[in-house]
Formats: sequence, structure tokens, C-alpha cells
Amino acid sequence: MALHDQSLAYVRAISPYQPGKPITQLAREMGLAVEQIVKLASNENPLGMSPKARLAIEAALSDLARYPDDFDLKAALAAHTGADRSCLVLGNGSNDVLDLVARVFLGPGRSAIFAQYAFAVYPLATLSAGAKAIVVPAKEYGHDLSAMRSAIRSDTRMIWIANPNNPTGTFLPHPELKAFLEDVPDEVVVVLDEAYNDYLPPEQRYDALTWLKEHPNLVITRTFSKIYGLAGLRIGYAVTSPTIADLMNRIRQPFNCNNLALAAAAAALDDEEFVTRSYALNRDGMAQICGGLTQLACRYIPSSGNFVTFQVANAVDVNAQLLRQGVIIRPLAGYSLPDWLRVTIGTANENHRFLAALEAALSNDERK
Repeated sequence: MALHDQSLAYVRAISPYQPGKPITQLAREMGLAVEQIVKLASNENPLGMSPKARLAIEAALSDLARYPDDFDLKAALAAHTGADRSCLVLGNGSNDVLDLVARVFLGPGRSAIFAQYAFAVYPLATLSAGAKAIVVPAKEYGHDLSAMRSAIRSDTRMIWIANPNNPTGTFLPHPELKAFLEDVPDEVVVVLDEAYNDYLPPEQRYDALTWLKEHPNLVITRTFSKIYGLAGLRIGYAVTSPTIADLMNRIRQPFNCNNLALAAAAAALDDEEFVTRSYALNRDGMAQICGGLTQLACRYIPSSGNFVTFQVANAVDVNAQLLRQGVIIRPLAGYSLPDWLRVTIGTANENHRFLAALEAALSNDERK
């Protein structure tokens, strides 16, 4: 029997995660200079990283011969969230944290629920644990909480929710989300992925951390990859009940967060000016992108994140034309949205470059 056939069947069934195309890869493929390329595919912060984080990285360079110590970051997170250190779990990016909670509660003979068009890591984490994935049809491209509640089975142990949702940008108002939590059985863990919560406008903001005492089955995950600009360092965390945190930490790899990431994240939490500037840039850029899409008669989904998903007649061809112009965005065929593309909000110049390239691509497509 071939080695491939001796692997676990549920591992063979997994579709690998497809990241956004790197700038250097497109440069090689198209013969373009790196500085000519605009990448708006992976929801990264166009301002880069927090200046305080950069200084912290420089200070930490001299200590890289030592194994990491996460004390300072956990202390900073405890102050930032109001949670006890015993409620915190650190991860090599929030994806790592999502995988940890899946490994604790999922396995063969168990099931997990998530929405159609939800983040690709949810099925990946579910299936890699050997569990059954229950996909609930979307409601207006977002979560249908009533249908998700009805989908709970006797073997269901987890529900995945992203708020705002990636890749569609949809948002669940906190009264609906809180009511859903109160209706979910205590033995079902609800994972609330808040990777984009820092981009929420004031009228949508809520504090899910206050729900943890009442709902010990709630796991809130957050990341430093988005508004803090630390995507390349891979650092995220979960806040949950001490019981769940203890279980997750039992299977967490020792030293899963490196020294530079720990130092940068702790400093970034203290850089309120950078977060404020990043938020303002995103709000202005969102208006610029949405206004441009409207002028180009492109339907889009209103977004509460740092990206916009929009529809075009021939997404594969339009995306190919954008790549030839040195503009990288995200095709969504892998999310069963073949006619849709997702663009990250960039700087004003990057947004202008994207809109001009999109206009040219749409014009070329119409002439074919």
C-alpha cells in the first residue's frame, strides 16, 4: 500500500489553505520590479508595523540565543483585556490558537458548525481533527445564527463564528450574538474570532470579554496581524475560561511564540496613536474603495473589516488582468464565490492604483 493511502483519510480530504500571492512571486512571474507591485490581497496593515513594536524588536535582537519568556506579553494582555493570566493562550498567529481549540474539543465522532463563506481555517481545523464539518447556508453572505442553532446535533462540540466575517466583511450586532450564546448548550464551545474587531466603527463596537464569566464555553480569539501590523511575526491569542485555557495550554507547543513576536506584540498594545492612525486610514480608504466600486457599477458587500468583497462578471479574467498590471487582490473561488474578488484597504495611492487597474480590466473585458 502506498504511503499516501496509509495516511488518515480525513487528512487526505483537506484542501490546503491558499494564501494571498506574495509580491516576490508575482515579480518573478510577470518580470515586474517589486516596487511596481501593489499587494491588497491579505488584509495587512498598509502602514506597516507599530513604531513602538519596531523599537521593541531592535531591543530584543540581542537576546535571541535565549528561549522565549511570555511573561511580559501576558501581563500586557491581562492589563489590556482585564482578563486574568490564567485565561490567556498565546499562539503562532490566531490560526494556531484556532487549531489548538479544535484539537482539544474535536475528533472522530464529533462535529463542528460554521457558516458558508466563513474563514477557510475553520474547515481546515475541523477536518484535521477528524471531526465532521456542518456548513450552514449563509444569510446575506454572513452568519444565519438561527439556522446555526438549529444545526446543533448530539455530537456537536464546537461552533465557529467570525465577527466581522472574513472574507465577506459581514457583522453580527452584539444583541443577536449574545442571545445566540445564551441559547447554545453549555457543552458546545463557541469560538468567536475577532481578528478584525479593531476596525469596527463606534456604533458597532461591543465588548465580548464581559460575556466570559457568564459563558465559560466561549473562546475569543484575536490577532496582532491586522491593525497592529505584525502579520509576518505570527502572534495571536485567545481569552477564555481558565478551564479551557488550561486544556489548550496542555497541547500548545512549548515556545510557540518567538522572542521578537512577544516583544513586538507587547509594545504594539501600548501604541494607541498607531492604532488610531491605522483605523482612520482604513475608514477613509473604505470610503474611497466603495465609492470607486460604485462608480464602476460593481456590486459589493458592505464591510466592517479592512477589506471589501465585490462582484465582477468574469472574476478569473479580471484578476489575471490586475496581476499583469502589478495589482494583487484575492480571488474567492476557493470560498465558493467564483464571481467575487476581495480587496484589502490600502493607502490612498494604493487604492487609487487598484481602482484604475480595475477600470482598465473591466473595460478590456467588455471589449472581448
